[in-house]
Amino acid sequence: GSLLGICLIAQILTGLFLAMHYTSDTMTAFSSVTHICRDVNYGWLIRYLHANGASMFFICLFLHVGRGLYYGSYMFLETWNIGVLLLFAVMATAFMGYVLPWGQMSFWGATVITNLLSAIPYIGTNLVEWIWGGFSVDKATLTRFFAFHFILPFIVAAL
Repeated sequence: GSLLGICLIAQILTGLFLAMHYTSDTMTAFSSVTHICRDVNYGWLIRYLHANGASMFFICLFLHVGRGLYYGSYMFLETWNIGVLLLFAVMATAFMGYVLPWGQMSFWGATVITNLLSAIPYIGTNLVEWIWGGFSVDKATLTRFFAFHFILPFIVAAL
């Protein structure tokens, strides 16, 4: 738990510094990531700490869940259900962060992963269009993903 807290604080701090230089526009998002790495003092370090810190955060998270499974913490239903909600929120945050550089692979990832929601009967297609902000992944999607990627860690920290 304490390692998760340290990782979350590191993620929030590095994310704040990255957000100061990032632009959530489809034409300039990738250029702003390049700008962070090349032109901002220690921007490359902040970006790599943020990316690799996320991996470390998930390692600690899975160890924490594994410990809970081993010791039978799933018997405490309220606590366990809140933990599951936190896990889903952290996974959603990580997915939206993967999309933010807006390169070819992140664009593809946003399209494919969000399109999985279209398999939900009756509401799937409408849900996908609502998440995208239109009929395809575009500026509205990137802006929404950046906003949610920015705010969700604070919500996770509050819980």
